[in-house]
Amino acid sequence: MKKDFIEKAKEKMLAKKEELITAISDRNAEVTELKGGSEPGDEIDVASYAVDGYLLNQLGARDADLLNQINSALARINQGTYGICLDCGQPIPEPRLTYIPWAKYCVGCQSKRDRQNN
Repeated sequence: MKKDFIEKAKEKMLAKKEELITAISDRNAEVTELKGGSEPGDEIDVASYAVDGYLLNQLGARDADLLNQINSALARINQGTYGICLDCGQPIPEPRLTYIPWAKYCVGCQSKRDRQNN
């Protein structure tokens, strides 16, 4: 894989990583605010706070998972294994890595995994 392609992918991932860290931090502040907010009002307010907290936690979990995927891809760059499918060992096509720089699997292996998980 070309060095300049890998550098561009690394830059994209580092930018996305910063974006995710900021989003996670902001959400954590919102969750803390919801938990430590003033006295709950009626049942509707309590339910609304619970739903808001749940949604914020779910979004945070999704972002944390993506952050882990990016960190893993950055580690593969350092190890020299970036762009190699973790299942079949074949190169992941550059168009796929352009769209999803942290991809761990080629399209075929990812499709198999998706079918198995459904």
